[in-house]
Amino acid sequence: MPNYDVHVLSGIVTYPLAVLTAFLLKVYAGVPFEMTSTAMVVGYGLYVLGADLPDMDHPNALIHRGTKPIVAVLLGSAVYLWAAGEIHLSQPWMNQTAAWGVGAIGAVVGWYGFTAVMPHHRGVVHSLLFATIYGFLAFLLGPYGLHMSTGEGLFLGFAAFSGYTLHLILDGSLKLL
Repeated sequence: MPNYDVHVLSGIVTYPLAVLTAFLLKVYAGVPFEMTSTAMVVGYGLYVLGADLPDMDHPNALIHRGTKPIVAVLLGSAVYLWAAGEIHLSQPWMNQTAAWGVGAIGAVVGWYGFTAVMPHHRGVVHSLLFATIYGFLAFLLGPYGLHMSTGEGLFLGFAAFSGYTLHLILDGSLKLL
């Protein structure tokens, strides 16, 4: 089975084919992609990330080891933001310190929880269902996170889905669930 380098390099070199496919879908099938330079650059990142993302379910994979601290920090930060509004001690520095203490506990939960909730390798994360979820989240990132147009978001979703699907094809594991 392909390793990290093969998956990522495959994403890097096949992106022009994804762009060509998107242009063909736009011209001949009327798909309302807006392929601005910004959308194509962000799409490139999502495509290449998607080319390795299914391996996040393998505890030794680089993508798993890289995603795990991001999830921990995001969860810890979210817990801190919640705790900052709930903790009321006598001094402001005490409030912040206590809120970050609670946030750190949330981050530790996120650290261990990430691996605990991951299904076994080449399980449901290695499926077209998750490729679709990744594509949908990328689509939402466009208009709601990056303030792009809907057409640009559609392209981001297509690029993300395509990169994720490339990984599945390289693994020889193209399944719905």
